[in-house]
Amino acid sequence: MADIGALKKLALLGATREQILISSSDFAQHISSSPQTASRRLQALEREELISRVIVPEGQLVSITQSGKDVLRNEYYEYQKIFEPSENEIELHGKVITGLGEGQYYMSLEGYKTQFESKLGFTPYPGTLNLMLTDQSAVLRKRLDESGGIPIHGFSSEKRTFGGGRCFHATIGKIKGAVIIPDRSHYPDGVLEVITSKNLRKALGIKNGDVLSVRIIL
Repeated sequence: MADIGALKKLALLGATREQILISSSDFAQHISSSPQTASRRLQALEREELISRVIVPEGQLVSITQSGKDVLRNEYYEYQKIFEPSENEIELHGKVITGLGEGQYYMSLEGYKTQFESKLGFTPYPGTLNLMLTDQSAVLRKRLDESGGIPIHGFSSEKRTFGGGRCFHATIGKIKGAVIIPDRSHYPDGVLEVITSKNLRKALGIKNGDVLSVRIIL
């Protein structure tokens, strides 16, 4: 089982960003233990592949691996569930990015358009706004995977089959809209697709790199 306390101390010392130089004696002070115990806890984290270590004369160079970062993010996610002020909504933050250019095509398809109109209450602007979520919001976004959402059903045309997905009502500033979670997406989980009845770039005067917040109703 991961030693979250020791891993968190290493993260606070900067080990998620770079290798840090630390001795067992120094680390012992941070975790209020003996140097021998501190050494054993570092060895245990290394065995679990949560950290990487390089022994040097001054001590050891330690960095937290991707697996270690994932453990910390999951821990952060659990605390978000405890302290999030509302169980029924979350607020995500991300930078505006250029998408793959497919949103305009999909939003114009009648099989999707009619569902959005009937289930969301608006006709979507032909295109999606894409946000690259911050690390904290990327973790919190997992709440969407645990929530049902509004189903958007797939359909078939003469030439191909289109997949389904889920939507959640959302507000961007004072503009009402929704976020889309496709069953099959070309984007990683860290990218959020937003739709509204408006061209958000023009309506909000935003450009690539601007940070936007989206409040989502679960």
